[in-house]
Amino acid sequence: LTAVRTVASGQSMLDPATTARLMSSLRHDDAPEVSPEESALAHLTPREVEILALIGEGRTNRQIGKELYLSEKTVKNHISRLLAKLGVERRIQAAVLAVQVHPEPREGD
Repeated sequence: LTAVRTVASGQSMLDPATTARLMSSLRHDDAPEVSPEESALAHLTPREVEILALIGEGRTNRQIGKELYLSEKTVKNHISRLLAKLGVERRIQAAVLAVQVHPEPREGD
C-alpha cells in the first residue's frame, strides 16, 4: 500500500543512485565520471528532476502544473523539496543548475 501511494504521488520506488544510473544509460553517457551538478541531482526523485528541467526552461509553477497535470500547490511543494535537496535557496539557482546539467532543449519543444 505504501508503494502504491508513493508512486501515485509522483515519487519513485527506485533509490536515487539507481535512478541516476538509469538516466545516465538512457542518455547514452559513455563517460563514467559524474559532474558535481549531476551528483546533486542523484538525490532527487524522477518527478523532481522533471520539474527541475522545466524550471531550467523558465516555466512558471502554473505552466509546470498544466504540463504535468499537477496543482500549483503540488508543484510548489516539489520545488521546495528539490531546492532543499540541492542546497540552494532560490529558484534561479536551481534553474542555473538545471541548464548546466541538461543544456539542450527537451524533445517536443
